[in-house]
Amino acid sequence: MKIEKLNLKHSLVSLFYVLLGNALLAITIELFLLPANLPTDGATGLALIVNHLTGVNISLFLLIFNVAMLLLGWWLLGFRFALSTIVSTFAYPAMLEICERYLGGYVISENRMLLALCSALGMGVSLGIVIRAGSSTGGMDIPPLILNKLFRTPVSLVMNLLGVLVLAGQIFYHTPEDLIYGGLVILLYTVVLDKLLIAGSSRTQLVIISDHSDEVRKRIMETMDRGVTLLEAQGGYKRDPKQLVLSVISNREFPKVEKLIKSIDPSCFIIVNRVTEVSGRGFSLDKDYQLDEE
Repeated sequence: MKIEKLNLKHSLVSLFYVLLGNALLAITIELFLLPANLPTDGATGLALIVNHLTGVNISLFLLIFNVAMLLLGWWLLGFRFALSTIVSTFAYPAMLEICERYLGGYVISENRMLLALCSALGMGVSLGIVIRAGSSTGGMDIPPLILNKLFRTPVSLVMNLLGVLVLAGQIFYHTPEDLIYGGLVILLYTVVLDKLLIAGSSRTQLVIISDHSDEVRKRIMETMDRGVTLLEAQGGYKRDPKQLVLSVISNREFPKVEKLIKSIDPSCFIIVNRVTEVSGRGFSLDKDYQLDEE
């Protein structure tokens, strides 16, 4: 029962973030990208091309295209994949339509550079939220996965190729300046997205090589209340056995831990790494203290 409640809570939280990401994406497109008349890639870029050529509503085309891709992905990639994209398939077009009705025509700024930067930031953050929630935006994400399954083509290569083709389709009705701004948006939102995907609770990882490893282990556990792991190793020069002490601490704790270690063994060797995310006991989960049995 407890596991079921945790799974339900996790699903509801994920759903919230997927909806939040799609809402932010729709707001970004309506308030920044469209007023600046900027080209973009993906399903939104394809929708802009169709809208220019035929006048079909952007959100309506996105709904039709996303549903078609969802059904195709369900057929070729399986139900579990389709389940991860089904919310975005309907949420993004619906939210874009709502934004068009209530925010359409609203101009925040006439500065195109400002609008381009806001577009890049909004798109990168919104897509990052959706992906970190374990979902997918669907649409143009699906064809590369299908081609990879059928013909073993690299996913990243196909995604980049489709992005270039969508941008190329917008060359004929955009000025060179528009294309430069559009390229800047794509470049920046990709950077923001990459940063967001690896963002987390930054921590400091220590690997300590010392002849007093047991004392170091005890002092870190007793003084800092941090867990440690002992790793068996061998010296490269004399091939003598060594015991490495591995520990992850908060960034603020590093000066205190370093001073503690140096007080035990001034000549020890310390490797310091910055890690972007840590999960488990003592970090994402509560500590689990186990008392020694007498």
